[in-house]
Amino acid sequence: MNIKYKHLILSQREEIYNGILKGYTKTNIAKQISKDKSTVGKEIKLHRFLSYRCQMKLECSNYKKCKFGRNCNLDCKNYEPFICYRRDVSPGACNGCKEISKCRFTKYKYNPIEAQKNYEKDLVDFRRGVDLTTDDVKFIADIVRPLLHNGQSIYQILHNHPEIKLCEKTLYNYINDGIFENFGINNIDLRMKVKRKISKKLTVKYKKRASKKLLLNRRYTDYEIYMNDNPDASVVQMDTVYNDIVNGPFIQTFKFMKYSFLFAIIHKTKTSLDMCNGVNELEKILGLDLFIKNVEVILTDRGSEFYMADDMEVNKEGCFRTNLFYCDPMQSCQKGSIENNHIQLRYILPKHKDLTALGLNTQKDLNKVLSHINSGSKQRNNGKSPLEIMEFLNYPLFEKFNQYGIVLIDSDDILLKPSLLKK
Repeated sequence: MNIKYKHLILSQREEIYNGILKGYTKTNIAKQISKDKSTVGKEIKLHRFLSYRCQMKLECSNYKKCKFGRNCNLDCKNYEPFICYRRDVSPGACNGCKEISKCRFTKYKYNPIEAQKNYEKDLVDFRRGVDLTTDDVKFIADIVRPLLHNGQSIYQILHNHPEIKLCEKTLYNYINDGIFENFGINNIDLRMKVKRKISKKLTVKYKKRASKKLLLNRRYTDYEIYMNDNPDASVVQMDTVYNDIVNGPFIQTFKFMKYSFLFAIIHKTKTSLDMCNGVNELEKILGLDLFIKNVEVILTDRGSEFYMADDMEVNKEGCFRTNLFYCDPMQSCQKGSIENNHIQLRYILPKHKDLTALGLNTQKDLNKVLSHINSGSKQRNNGKSPLEIMEFLNYPLFEKFNQYGIVLIDSDDILLKPSLLKK
């Protein structure tokens, strides 16, 4: 079969699925559909899904002979990382594996129909997407709106405002397509333009696209290689939480994996500069030496707010302080630990609520929330809370956060409801 389409089609995805079932390598599957093996590898990696998560703390090859009650940690002398060639190398999914019913390790599967649906959805989103963040759109709208209402042309506006990094045709098309509708600019504001109704099917997505240069040596595969070479590295997962994309507030979250400790910084806006300043603030709280030791790796998603990678890795004094890596697209499970912590955060800060009205206005309010979340006992920590674990294992780090305002709450006084912020 010699299909010359640039993109994979459903029949080719079904061939990939059949190849996975039979345990073929990516090279063999690629020959079946007349594609390069890298295309097959990317397809499987991008569209495979998590079908089972390992219940053990670590995937250890020696778990059957464990003498320590399977209380896994990286310091265990018998710990040997489990590597499955079929799952981790080629073809890259567990479909058709004879040991799948007995395997207790994390499993990934590939479904050609779901892969096709996800591809089509992504294709539509990409074509409708706007290579701008919400803050970028608001910034441009605040400049353009009054000038358009004064009768100026797009050319005149751009000529007098070089800070708007768009060409005349692009800005015209954005306005014509309703991109700025939510910010007070309609296509009727354009000269010689007849008013028309914007299609309801058009859902505007403001999403800055990551450049290949940004992702160089920072992809999830690079993270896996780094962790394989540095298994004791201190990893911090990073994300953002918010309810109102326009008005905020925005919460930049950090999870210190060694202690299951959640830290967060509140922001009024969600720009790349805000998130970079959040990392700078974390360094200021800990001090450079403690920061380098405990934030050796930062793992985050590809949200446009995290695109100032160089400035996050190197501080203002030019000192290299951390290694930043990005998860694969649509693979939040790769930083699933912090996602689980967000569930706890949502007990106090529920979705679809005005966080400011709930009482979240300052960093002091957020520290109160974090104190209660990090004081709760965890089964995986043998009943100890993240703060207790940190205090025992790394007192200097515990003391820094304690001085910042995150304190240990008595177990009977822990409150994980919105009413916490009203007290």
